Amino acid sequence: MAKELPQENEQLIERLRHPQECRKAFNEVVRIYSEPVYWQIRRMVESHEDASDILQNTFMKAWQSIENFRGDAKLSTWLYRIALNESITFLSKERKRQNVSIDDEESHLVNLIEADEWVDGDELALALRKAIATLPEKQRMVFNMKYYDDMKYEQMSEILGTSVGALKASYHLAVKKIEKFFAGR
Repeated sequence: MAKELPQENEQLIERLRHPQECRKAFNEVVRIYSEPVYWQIRRMVESHEDASDILQNTFMKAWQSIENFRGDAKLSTWLYRIALNESITFLSKERKRQNVSIDDEESHLVNLIEADEWVDGDELALALRKAIATLPEKQRMVFNMKYYDDMKYEQMSEILGTSVGALKASYHLAVKKIEKFFAGR
């Protein structure tokens, strides 16, 4: 179920720091991380087209600030943080644009899932996506990172800027809400 993240490549990170190598190294970053970052975004926004746009924005922001990447965090963590911030910004703008309150977001996301032409026909997978859509935004992010990416709480903590304990609690609450969703079916 979980897709393994690419291994961090110290040589690649070093090449990003050299002006003569940076562009070529960044193209490699895009090639390596596009798919896992896309799926992280996709599980947040539910639309293929929106996820593709956000992915492009994520890599544009990363390129624009590549000289600020100090290597304090993993490259993947840095990219996920940018992608999640872009996703949250997009979702907030969409709520305002479509005049959807946070309380109505759940039904709005379920409708998007049902209308999505890219959705796999698997009934159980569709039901899980709907259950996840009923979660508050933060729980949805934590659940997706843990369930789909099998991400460690420590890495989630770096990306989201939240304590490991709070993340464990969010994941536990998300699982309970998803169980309740399936129990009511």
